[in-house]
Amino acid sequence: MRNLLSSAITFILIALSSESVQGEKVIPDSINTPNDTTTRNLREVVVTSTRSSQDIIPSQTLSGDELRRLNSNSVADAMRYFSGVQVKDYGGVGGIKTVNIRSMGTNHTGVVYDGVELGNAQNGQIDLGQFSLDNIESLSLYNGQKSEILQPAKDFGSAGSIYMRTRTPHFEEGENYHARFTMRTGSFDLINPSALVELKLSRRVNASLSAEWINSSGKYKFRYRRVNPAGELAYDTTAVRQNGDINATRIELGINGSLPGGSWHVKGYNYNSERGVPGAIVNNVWRRGERIWDTNSFVQGRYNGYFGRFSTLNNIKYAFYRTHYVNNDDKQVKVDNLYKQKEIYLSTANEYEVFTGWRISVSYDFMWNALDADVYGFVKPDRFSQFLSVASALNLDRFKVQASGLGTFIHDHIIGQQSPPDKHVFTPAVFISGNPIRNKDFSLRAFYKQSFRMPTFNDLYYADMGNSKLEPEKVAQYNVGFLYDHHAEQSAITAAKFSADAYYNRVKNKIVAYPKGQQFRWTMLNLGLVEIRGIDVTGMMTVRPLQELYVTLRVQYTFQRAIDITSPSDNYYRHQIPYIPRNSGSAVGNVEWRGWNLNYSWIYVGERYNQQENIRYNYTQPWYTSDLSISKDLRLGRVNLRGMIEINNLLSQDYDVILNYPMPKRNYRFTITAEI
Repeated sequence: MRNLLSSAITFILIALSSESVQGEKVIPDSINTPNDTTTRNLREVVVTSTRSSQDIIPSQTLSGDELRRLNSNSVADAMRYFSGVQVKDYGGVGGIKTVNIRSMGTNHTGVVYDGVELGNAQNGQIDLGQFSLDNIESLSLYNGQKSEILQPAKDFGSAGSIYMRTRTPHFEEGENYHARFTMRTGSFDLINPSALVELKLSRRVNASLSAEWINSSGKYKFRYRRVNPAGELAYDTTAVRQNGDINATRIELGINGSLPGGSWHVKGYNYNSERGVPGAIVNNVWRRGERIWDTNSFVQGRYNGYFGRFSTLNNIKYAFYRTHYVNNDDKQVKVDNLYKQKEIYLSTANEYEVFTGWRISVSYDFMWNALDADVYGFVKPDRFSQFLSVASALNLDRFKVQASGLGTFIHDHIIGQQSPPDKHVFTPAVFISGNPIRNKDFSLRAFYKQSFRMPTFNDLYYADMGNSKLEPEKVAQYNVGFLYDHHAEQSAITAAKFSADAYYNRVKNKIVAYPKGQQFRWTMLNLGLVEIRGIDVTGMMTVRPLQELYVTLRVQYTFQRAIDITSPSDNYYRHQIPYIPRNSGSAVGNVEWRGWNLNYSWIYVGERYNQQENIRYNYTQPWYTSDLSISKDLRLGRVNLRGMIEINNLLSQDYDVILNYPMPKRNYRFTITAEI
């Protein structure tokens, strides 16, 4: 409480002092002059946020100040504001958070960090809760694939992709360094300092070092209320969430250089954490004995070269992931396991412009993954993956066409057993967009794409559960949509954007787990067939009623009918699959005036079912949250200051994203940032 009070007092003093500060005037980004340094730094953000009008493939982007204004602490929190996305959140600051795009499953989502895809051969899922927004400059979501043919072959393979781009240093004449320090505190005993230092090493080389520490008890009150199938109240109590603590550090070192006709980037990343696993609240069990220690490290390099009509993009990466899992629950089997993953990744992509408007590319990727564990009977698999893609892009002024084909070749090697047969899969894609009415603000788009996901090491080889004969899941995607994107800086409505997409997805050979007679013993089978129909709608408008007053409204809505059509004999045949709502959406309102910024966000998730059968017993209620923040920017000499107060779950709603994993009620966060 002392931390909360001191942070609030500090923020108020900063805000009050701003009226007496005599320095440079804080000017909104969108009305800065071309010579202003702020405009030059944010020019990339403008390109990223408006580029979708030129993209042939549907995309959604949050970047710059728009991303920083959201009441979000991690990448997973920010992903809630994209349409067509479901976030599985197991609660608390350190709770695991995974993302599912258009109901195709978490494993069909590629997560790309500064141009190189993140991997997890063990279970195929990336915990986006581990990635802080503190060093993220832009966050983009692509359905299908990115609107570029000069990209690694592996990037052509995902059904949907999330691209995270970290901040790249930009220095004005006479500048040699930048520094930023941020301090956050708030509910759940949160302590979260971070720092960023950027150095200009030479005319062509710069470096950045980003570090962050997050510590939280993860304790919060929640209401636990359940009704039996007859509609009678079974129990209603209030308790404190236990074993949700986290202690984590993140360090990133980046070195960037420019060459005549090219650029290069090197990044080193390390994330260390110890956290509790809160577990489900069932049978009056309020505390769990599960704990996880994670160490995720990687080093990656990237080179872009441009030589007339020829362009090349090359990546190299080495990653090491270490997970230590312990379960000391008295009523469960004692577990103490150590898992180690290694990954080597090489990629080369090459593009040639045949003539103006027509480009072709060829890409080749090689990846080696290995998993070791101190589990009895574990087979220690190795996986050799090769990806070869051919793509072409044709720009006919009013119409654009992009087509690609990806060949994937997988070879697994296991110790002490016969290795499974090699997998060879070909997946094509075609994308079309155009302006049939000769209006540059309006465009139509459509695409068809096939993709697949290999079974993970856990699916294939996990003791007493894996099935080495599993086939890959295959997805067919169909999408049609339109976009209206208008910008007029000098008018009262400075920006207006509206898009709608209708899609149909079909997932074959869906990998599912079935019990085989004993508790904790399951078998993996290719039995699933899922059909997904949906509509994504997004809208954004910025108005300027006064010279220095900007009001922005951003809305998203998603309708999805994702049903299981595996077998007519199943009780859940043509039922909505678990945790996929029919209706969901979000709204964000922002008011900006003379350095003050008021932001309100609202997220809604409709009714769902937590099991395959859509019956009353499995019904999960809708939930919504309201978040509010207010911030003030000011300048003291060379130092830019920002103070922010956030109130999350403003109405203190009781809700579960995942059944029996209660989320926090009203909570607070205070942030102070100083930047030179």
